[in-house]
Amino acid sequence: METAYFLMLWYGILHAFGADHLTAIADFSIGKSIKKTMMITIMFAFGHGITLFLFAKILQSYNLPENVTMYGDIIASSVIIAMGVYLLYMVVSNKIHLNKHTHDDKEHMHIYFGKEHSHNSSYASTSAWTMGALMGIGGVRGMLVTLGALENQVVDFSMVLAFVFGVSVVFLSFGVVILYINKEFLTNQRNVRRVFATAGIVSVAVGTNMLLA
Repeated sequence: METAYFLMLWYGILHAFGADHLTAIADFSIGKSIKKTMMITIMFAFGHGITLFLFAKILQSYNLPENVTMYGDIIASSVIIAMGVYLLYMVVSNKIHLNKHTHDDKEHMHIYFGKEHSHNSSYASTSAWTMGALMGIGGVRGMLVTLGALENQVVDFSMVLAFVFGVSVVFLSFGVVILYINKEFLTNQRNVRRVFATAGIVSVAVGTNMLLA
């Protein structure tokens, strides 16, 4: 049983290093506070891990052909491209704003989309969960291989948690990098536009490369 947990944990770590996953985390975390970034990464990890695991178990249980997983790759790639296009649209239409204000003699900076700034983080967390779930379908091949190695084990929800933990370790570590970018570079409107435009271009490039691979 310990071997099963280790395999799921290790697969989660390796899986999280995919360019598409790190791109998605960056897209959601740029311009967010520490609290929001941590919440987004955890919600994305849970949505991604649970959906990936369940979809892999369905394919495994019903012995469906492996080429079915191709559609999962298309969905994951499309999600990444859509996120990139959305960010580029927001940059071009000048709908990303930087708001500086003071609370208790401390200057705070908030970046928000649209006309009104909101401190409500539930929408971002829900979106991260949804995107993580959609992208989870794209990693089914690797999960099937891992489940194959656990053929004689009873695969339960605790193994899903082991996978999610592995994914979360990488996502949270990458989130620290994004927090550094937020603090050091997103200090004026010009840099905000440049960083979000870069994130959008990278998303489109990564998603397109996944489709063509």
